[in-house]
Amino acid sequence: MSGKKDGLHKGLTTYGDTGFSLFLRKAFIKGAGYTDDALDRRIVGIIDTGSAFNPCHGNSAQLIEAVKRGVMLAGGLPMDFPVISIHESFASPTSMFLRNLMSMDVEEMIRAQPMDAVVLIGGCDKTVPALLMGAASANLPAITLVTGAMLTGSHEGVRVGACTDCRRYWARFRAQEIDADEVSRVNNQLVASVGFCSVMGTASTMACVTEGLGMMLPGGASAPAVTADRIRVAERTGSLAVEMAADGLTPDKILTADAFENALRVLLAIGGSTNGIIHLTAIAGRLGIKLDLDRLDALGRDTPVLVDLKPSGQYYMEDLHKAGGVPVLLRELRPLLHLDALTVTGRTLGEEIDRAAAGFAQDVVRPRTNPIYPQGGIAVLRGNLAPNGALIKQSAADPKLFEREGRAVVFESLDDLAARIDSPDLDVTADDFLVLKNAGPKSGYAMPEAGYLPIPTKLSRAGVKDMVRISDARMSGTAFGTIVLHVSPEAAIGGPLSLVKNGDRIRLSVAQRKLELLVDEAELARRRSAYKPLQPKADRGYAKLYMRSVLQAEEGCDFDFLRKA
Repeated sequence: MSGKKDGLHKGLTTYGDTGFSLFLRKAFIKGAGYTDDALDRRIVGIIDTGSAFNPCHGNSAQLIEAVKRGVMLAGGLPMDFPVISIHESFASPTSMFLRNLMSMDVEEMIRAQPMDAVVLIGGCDKTVPALLMGAASANLPAITLVTGAMLTGSHEGVRVGACTDCRRYWARFRAQEIDADEVSRVNNQLVASVGFCSVMGTASTMACVTEGLGMMLPGGASAPAVTADRIRVAERTGSLAVEMAADGLTPDKILTADAFENALRVLLAIGGSTNGIIHLTAIAGRLGIKLDLDRLDALGRDTPVLVDLKPSGQYYMEDLHKAGGVPVLLRELRPLLHLDALTVTGRTLGEEIDRAAAGFAQDVVRPRTNPIYPQGGIAVLRGNLAPNGALIKQSAADPKLFEREGRAVVFESLDDLAARIDSPDLDVTADDFLVLKNAGPKSGYAMPEAGYLPIPTKLSRAGVKDMVRISDARMSGTAFGTIVLHVSPEAAIGGPLSLVKNGDRIRLSVAQRKLELLVDEAELARRRSAYKPLQPKADRGYAKLYMRSVLQAEEGCDFDFLRKA
């Protein structure tokens, strides 16, 4: 047998006889009709995350066919294979619970099966991070292809799209501004096609950030799911994967500390999801790179929000694509970027910016001299309530609420929140701070997107649209409001959030980056000594592994044993 080490010869099954291992492998694959000529080529694995439960990936089959075409045009052999598929709205208790499991699936399937490069197809919120985490750990040449954003719909002459408008109309329904019939009718229009959310939620954020990282074909983030542009991106991605296999261009050569700073700049400039910070931290951790929250905040001070997309602005992803996509943003950010960072093309980010098409008149990506918001969309808060940090998406919040002190109205858990938030007897005013405990990584709820606490019904019906909300949970990138998230350490492990009681005073200062519980240290010490941490039930399987190993928000909520030292 040949001494080749690539293609079908890679990672032979262990039988104690390598010649027999290859002989048996070829015998079985020939049962699918392959010839020796096909089997002698470089193999590009194509990850299939399609599922009937995942409409964000509803175009996966079409994309796979286009990738295969590109691989074959470049002389490679395409082989698609499935991994776990996660959809934000269909995963219980939350998709975040399954992100690390998906990353393990991706890593192990890349390692276990013979391939020289891999195309990572994903779209919905946690899938792109999981794919990148797994690929970074496996360190085989890899390139990302996102499924693309959905199209927008129309409701009574108003353009709508998931999922900022989902939250907006549901809030109007809760406030009795619209009736059940209208909320049902708009429900038919919010998701006008397959693809991920059309606003700058977590999925769109991760698409743009991945392009900024250099792990995607330039211009590949913005094409909508149901367009010819998306199919052409898929074909070119397949061809490029063959070149990457030949060149040995592995993720560790692309995913450097400088590349992650570029990605953070992009995230800040698009008004991206706070979830993106957790995911980038987790991906970086797989390579032994630490993303520091204080460095993030420093980058944000001179990185303005330039992309005019909901929830920070007015447009949708298809508008960003028509405006020229992420390359237009990178051109505006050029003075702030590490231009020598390598990309999947084998060229540097600076070279790709130079190669991009010339700019033209558009108003979706603003110049740095006329930003949507003068600083980055996300600010990092610290103080005795969040010694390890907390985040606020300031570009999608009400500045009138940024510098204030308020009374805490405390909910001990998500169940407590659901039971009392709409009670007419709830003691709450618009000037209070809603505080949710025990919704972090180890809470038993697996850090859901529950930070967008609903405005209590009695206040929403009185016209209140926003108030300060604080929790150790996450928030969807599609959400808006003055919401403090990722408070760390979380309440479930005895962090300071666990000590907050109804009536306590809390001070928020976005300008000073402060979040302070105004209770004297002697009283906090007394409460701390009496505190009994939660012990969520997780006695078997993946849930037990998750509870034992998941890290805090500032460490990306990855598993401790998956991070590189």
